[in-house]
Amino acid sequence: MNTLTTTQVRALLDSGAGIRLIDVRSPGEFAAGHIPGSANVPLDLLRRHSARLRAEHDDQVVLVCRSGVRARDAHRIAAAAGLAAVSVLDGGLNAWESQGAPVNRGRGTWAMERQVRMAAGGIVLAGVAGSVVWKPAKWVAGAVGAGLAFSALTDTCAMARALSVLPWNRTAAARPESETLAALVARP
Repeated sequence: MNTLTTTQVRALLDSGAGIRLIDVRSPGEFAAGHIPGSANVPLDLLRRHSARLRAEHDDQVVLVCRSGVRARDAHRIAAAAGLAAVSVLDGGLNAWESQGAPVNRGRGTWAMERQVRMAAGGIVLAGVAGSVVWKPAKWVAGAVGAGLAFSALTDTCAMARALSVLPWNRTAAARPESETLAALVARP
């Protein structure tokens, strides 16, 4: 898998090279902040339409998410579909921001990682508090702990996938799927 640093991506953008920045986070996260000029093609959309991924351009594609995990997942999908010239922004938007690179800010939802921490913490707290009344409720907290450990070991997150389909992670003015996918595969 090819990764590019923030410095390398900025140099490509400054050179005028044909480059497409594709942000694979949820529309809500994208609305909260994204790299100027990037297009939002959520990871769940890529999964659903992976058979349609055939590039009609020679532009280099750089996949972006918050930390790089979802972008690596998207890279595997794109590579399996036969897309060439696809890279991942090393460290994602976190690295981009830490280098002082520009970010378009807007109103949106919390980052997915923060939503997962809130949901997992809330479920654990409810399980522990509920065990005061009903002893088996403690196993809810244990199940979440086991899920988090599995998530870390496999570098996947079922809770993030579930949260990504909730209404606040979608924007009301989201473009049609075919138009969104076109940002990745079609000529401008």
